[in-house]
Amino acid sequence: MPADPETAPAPPPRRLLVRGVNWLGDAVMTTPALLRLRERFPQAHITLLTATKLADLWFHHPAVDAVITLAPGEPPWRVGRRLRAENFDLGLVFPASPRSAWEVWFGRVPRRVGFAGQWRRWLLTDVVERPPAYVRMRKRSPAEIRRLIGSPEGSKGDALPPTRTLPTHAPIEVEGAVRQQLSAAQPQTGGPTSSAPSNLPPEAHQVFHYLHLVRHLGACTQPLAPCLCLSAAERTDARARVQALAGQSALPGHKPWLGLNAGAEYGPAKRWPVANFVAVAREVSRQTGAVWLILGGPNDRLLAAEIQQNLPGAVNLTGRTSLRELMQALTVCDLLLTNDTGPMHLAAALGTPVVALFGSTAPALTGPGLPGDPRHEVLWARVPCAPCFLRVCPVDFRCMHALSVEAVTQAVLRRLGQVWPG
Repeated sequence: MPADPETAPAPPPRRLLVRGVNWLGDAVMTTPALLRLRERFPQAHITLLTATKLADLWFHHPAVDAVITLAPGEPPWRVGRRLRAENFDLGLVFPASPRSAWEVWFGRVPRRVGFAGQWRRWLLTDVVERPPAYVRMRKRSPAEIRRLIGSPEGSKGDALPPTRTLPTHAPIEVEGAVRQQLSAAQPQTGGPTSSAPSNLPPEAHQVFHYLHLVRHLGACTQPLAPCLCLSAAERTDARARVQALAGQSALPGHKPWLGLNAGAEYGPAKRWPVANFVAVAREVSRQTGAVWLILGGPNDRLLAAEIQQNLPGAVNLTGRTSLRELMQALTVCDLLLTNDTGPMHLAAALGTPVVALFGSTAPALTGPGLPGDPRHEVLWARVPCAPCFLRVCPVDFRCMHALSVEAVTQAVLRRLGQVWPG
């Protein structure tokens, strides 16, 4: 008997379009969902629609067959016109913006799946509600921040609170079946909790947000660690490539190579002071003989030059690498010391241990790797106004000033001691 067309399952898609996110770190956090999507539809041809600046990220990735790039400033209707020629039968929209839904709608993709959002429900055929643990990253107003810290003047004279350290995210009890589902795949580690993000379950992390969307298509939501891929040739050539980029600066093979990423594209509220980075790097080098690779994008050149001037022996690669070369450099680093930014997520997805410094953002939502991964260490301060999610601090930058040089130095030495045999 033929199946009832109203109850029969839809045939698997042959040509599947994924509209990717626009920030580097967010793109890395979509990789577990993409891998689960590939697992769900192994025969489908999966194309990723992504910003041009992120296209190289997806070379050799097992979840992606092809990439279509978005030109800066290209209007949605023109993007859609290009998509029509590809004859996609299903579109999955990761961003929650109206624009991303318009692009797929203009592309005449017959089935369009995405999160509910303002001014876009009617553009989607399958509207997916946010998961129960979803937390909106709401920016606090300056008035709210001043109220939270207890003084209209920003309490500039108050003593700063102590630094707290935790292995990425301290495990938190979650009710019932959710905890059972995660226990097999999520590493469990001990550690103290602190301030605002600590009352959030692991499922609040953005990795789970994207997994929830592919669940609508029948994909497994068991968490996977974010994963990026270098080819065998890229991995073999990585040290030689970094040495070539370093030019006259010789990189000794018998000492640790450590990455230092002091920038943050989002804004200065996420940047630990440069002088503090220099102080940590000097002390770690004094104790271990480590060589520091200064990493970052073109907008970080002035900041990186200041670090290089005050850090003898450091090799400055800032603004001199392509995205693939940055991935190679992160792969050869024994550890990365970084703010909460795109290279932090890159390093974790490539298997490099990370010491990450958080201030205005929440590690429970966007920390490196999977929640609880013991390879990484996050430092953040117990201040009442964090996370504020602002680009610029309107008061005294207490969240970052509260992270002491001593605490960060010890975190780097701890992690390095686990991976460097010397």
